[in-house]
Amino acid sequence: MLDVKGVSGGYPGNSVLNDVSFSVKGGELFGILGPNGSGKTTLLKMISGLLAPHDGEVLIKNRALSTFSAKELAKKVAVLPQVSSEVFAYTVKETVSLGRYAHQSGWFHSRHHDDEVLIEEAMETTGVAKFQHKLLHELSGGERQRVFLAQALAQQPEILLLDEPTNHLDLAYQKDLLDQLKNWTRERGIAVVSIFHDLNLAGLYCDRLLLLNEGEVELLGKPPFVLQESSIRQVYQTKVVKQFHPHVPQPQMLLVPETKQIDESIRLGELFLKRTEASVEYHSPVALKMMATQVGIGWHRSVIATNVLEHKQNEAICFYMEESIHKLRTGTLEEDRCSAFIVTNSELTWIFVDGYLSDGAFIDIMTKIAATKGAINLVIAATQIGKLINIDTFTEKIITYLRYEGS
Repeated sequence: MLDVKGVSGGYPGNSVLNDVSFSVKGGELFGILGPNGSGKTTLLKMISGLLAPHDGEVLIKNRALSTFSAKELAKKVAVLPQVSSEVFAYTVKETVSLGRYAHQSGWFHSRHHDDEVLIEEAMETTGVAKFQHKLLHELSGGERQRVFLAQALAQQPEILLLDEPTNHLDLAYQKDLLDQLKNWTRERGIAVVSIFHDLNLAGLYCDRLLLLNEGEVELLGKPPFVLQESSIRQVYQTKVVKQFHPHVPQPQMLLVPETKQIDESIRLGELFLKRTEASVEYHSPVALKMMATQVGIGWHRSVIATNVLEHKQNEAICFYMEESIHKLRTGTLEEDRCSAFIVTNSELTWIFVDGYLSDGAFIDIMTKIAATKGAINLVIAATQIGKLINIDTFTEKIITYLRYEGS
């Protein structure tokens, strides 16, 4: 459907893109990523015909873009730019109707019944039919964005170009818009090319991604291939962590703030362990990332073991213990600028780590302790600050302690 071959160029005295190549098939949602100044908007202008490349070419169905007349191109390609604060004194319906202009003929370009049907359908699909008689300047930025999308859909393009389509939209409309775009690409076989600033939305909805860096192709492929921690850190010059979405097999990039979330002088230890007649409780002064048997992984402050069945506490991990809850051994291990406070007996083992554990490290420690101690109430918790822990050495020390000190 769309082929970009060795495109280079930009503006007078400022070459932005260098040898960019990719193709987009019908029925595909294709995302363009990159930091500000990487060439995303310049590339979209070249694909739309607004800007001619210095080298290379853009093809639509194997025909050079430069050979299309303006009207021919308008029947093939629709463009949804970023919403501008400047709007004309048109009603919503009049604005959407402009999408049919390229398909009309005659001196007066009058609309026919088929045009009206397509205009109404586009307005209904994008949710703007209810204010079709309002003027554009009476709408919010998000509402205007949906109006211009309706205009693009009324155009019935084979290729839809979008520049940050979710800009100005609240969460519900972002999801609705991208759900619709995904369905349209599949049902109508159109090729959608969209610039995204939000890496996570791009990862969720795009079939393939192009990552630009200083005007060149950094990576091109499916979201799991493009959205790699090392690549995103290098291109965007910021710290991120890659996680997979809990409901779909797509990657999500999480920002890691540089500001300290907790007081690093705090050390997890005996100070926060509380023993009562009915329970043993650990109340951390800060939220800890925890993995626990029968609970899974999450952020918590408290862990409680009790011999009272009805004992519950909000946001705490609770275990029921039949044996004496006071037959506990505690100890602290030190390992290369991190430490672990251990609470254990025959029914439970809790490990509280001052340091950073990867998800794999949580699982590794959990698995090896379970193999050593058997079926017990097990909690691994970490502050998630500092350097990544050498998990092999650290786990070996914990297992040795449990075998010889904590039994």
